[in-house]
Amino acid sequence: MNISIFGLGYVGAVSLACLARDGHTVYGVDVDLGKLALIGEGKTPVVEEGMIDLMQQVVASGRVSVTPDVRAAMVNTELSLICVGTPSAANGSQDQSAMLRLARDLGAFMREKSTKHTFVFRSTLVPGTVEEVLRPIMESESGKHDGVDFHLCFQPEFLREGTSIRDYDQPPFTIVGASCPEPVELLRQLFGHLPCQFHRTSIRSAEMVKYSCNDFHALKITFANEMARLCEAMGVDPFEVMDLVCKDTQLNISKAYLRPGFAFGGSCLPKDLRATLYLAKMRDVELPMLGGIMQSNQAHLDHAIRKVMASGKRRIGMIGLSFKTGTDDLRESPMVALAEHFFGKGLSLLVYDPEVNLSKLLGANRRFIEQHLPHIGCLMKNDLEDVMAESDVLVVGLADPKVVDGLQRHLRDDQIVIDLARLPDRGELRGEYLGLCW
Repeated sequence: MNISIFGLGYVGAVSLACLARDGHTVYGVDVDLGKLALIGEGKTPVVEEGMIDLMQQVVASGRVSVTPDVRAAMVNTELSLICVGTPSAANGSQDQSAMLRLARDLGAFMREKSTKHTFVFRSTLVPGTVEEVLRPIMESESGKHDGVDFHLCFQPEFLREGTSIRDYDQPPFTIVGASCPEPVELLRQLFGHLPCQFHRTSIRSAEMVKYSCNDFHALKITFANEMARLCEAMGVDPFEVMDLVCKDTQLNISKAYLRPGFAFGGSCLPKDLRATLYLAKMRDVELPMLGGIMQSNQAHLDHAIRKVMASGKRRIGMIGLSFKTGTDDLRESPMVALAEHFFGKGLSLLVYDPEVNLSKLLGANRRFIEQHLPHIGCLMKNDLEDVMAESDVLVVGLADPKVVDGLQRHLRDDQIVIDLARLPDRGELRGEYLGLCW
């Protein structure tokens, strides 16, 4: 293909070199004339393993040209990778000034072009930027329409400084956010040979994935370092501990616990987290990330409370009381916390949970519910239909087949469902549906 790359920092320069190596004709565009001069001489503008030799080779091949001229690059190419910088502003927001200027220029030159062009944004962008900010600018400047005369899509990059060429050739996955199939297939031709899965998604999801991945990386680094500080204070080898943590690929290094849902609870996580923080406090070790987990968990519970209270309804039916499906353990259950809040606010409350039999609760489980909801016996019903018949809002914390079937058969048009469990077949439910975060 004939490809133009706008912005020749780490991502742009490495992409230029690798695409030219793979046989494509590449035009590099940048406002920094010093960068253009270096590449024109076969030198690399970025310090990166393997880039010195690779840049010499691709420039010598004749497949690389550089120019400050946006119009010239667009005229000679069918696809543009946009890699200009989006640094942090002083207040932490994203500085999109260079991107906005380029969008205006691209739109203006698109007005002159008679053939379709595909624009692939690879710079990290706040979700919604492509569709709400860049598309209107480019359509206005060009007098043409996305999806008809040109295509806009977003492809996040996952190149790490120091290993960029290796990461280019062996990415974790290829993600393309697009609103129609044509640019997806073009990028499949370009990157489909790479040894990874190729995923198509929405533009907004593709924009958000980059932030989610980087935030998760920062989270993992911080977790390992916080545990190391605590290990040091406890006289424990942190490398041995974290090596063992990473050997668990069923729960620790896996998809487990990485699905959006309701707040956590139960007899283990809150208890052990509090004990960890106490150990740290007694040894003057600061663990701000771990220290914020319970606060964040409470914020998630508060989010559910606000959704229920915003309905303005007073007859609340709760489906589920234990801390997760398939158990009668009520200890530190966020569902119990919800029920306690609604009852305390004087709302009419009914509860259904097929796993919870109050007469069979024992020990700490029984003591917990007697302390937090001593009147639970008069709130619980043995039949789901009874709860549904007397409720205006149904707060659903269970998604087992019997509950789903009961909701589909008995839900009324005037009822509101607030889903904490991500029910299947949500489109088949009557009434108003509200997901917790979806």
